[in-house]
Amino acid sequence: MYRIIGGDQLEYGPVSADQIRQWILEGRANRDTRAKIDGANEWKTLGSFAEFADALAAQPRSSSGPTTSLSGADATVLANEYARRAEFLDIGLCITRSWTLLKENFWLLVGASAVMLLIHVALEFVPLIGQILGIVLSLVLWAGLDWLFLKRIRGLEADFADAFAGFQINFIQLLLAGIVTTVLITLGLFLCFLPGIYLMVAWLGFGPLLIIDRQLDFWPALELSRKVVSRTWMSWWSVFALFVLTVVILLAGVLALGIGVFVTLPLATGAVVYAYEDVFGPRSTSPA
Repeated sequence: MYRIIGGDQLEYGPVSADQIRQWILEGRANRDTRAKIDGANEWKTLGSFAEFADALAAQPRSSSGPTTSLSGADATVLANEYARRAEFLDIGLCITRSWTLLKENFWLLVGASAVMLLIHVALEFVPLIGQILGIVLSLVLWAGLDWLFLKRIRGLEADFADAFAGFQINFIQLLLAGIVTTVLITLGLFLCFLPGIYLMVAWLGFGPLLIIDRQLDFWPALELSRKVVSRTWMSWWSVFALFVLTVVILLAGVLALGIGVFVTLPLATGAVVYAYEDVFGPRSTSPA
């Protein structure tokens, strides 16, 4: 028997191998769908299970592509569900789990975070086009780092190359998201400051992860993130408090002779990714 994560990010099962093969043939699951043997701890992709190789090989190519659109009705339904989770976001637990994750994967997470930070700093010294590249590639780079953390949080194998997944997974959408969010957040900060802070919290915490994890187009992903964060005052303040705490953690690293940021950056990143998984990740339910 198996458990499987559906396209709605809910957990279904236990179900038989025959049922999963049927879902594959119907296009409701593909080789990237996460699953595990009932009772096991580690989630894997269906492509890593030899018993589903025949069904995956027979699957029409068009059915294995990512879902990149989200209707307004779907976004509203999802936002209502996810906002309820955001209201009860345990920020302390996010930090605690992030610290544990960091200790267990210290050199991988610290090394990847340091490289991303150094790339951004290096871009600032590139004549003429450096700052433009930094803006254009900002979410491509940070979403890749988030993806590395997300894989380790989900118990999946990950390596240093995963930190650059933004260049392979939904690259164009991340590129567009980086440009649009930078322009609109900067405009909001200049006009009245508070709108910029609002958009920063509503978009940047979960938006990039929705683009790379759920493979949504950039605007539906940003809007879903915003609707979830803004659905109730409790969900907004929960995410805002997490945002403020991560900023404080990063500043503490900077004040620690500057080198502390190489530890506080992955700690803050892990806390945000854990929050994303708590809000948008799977929840156990009976098979539909």
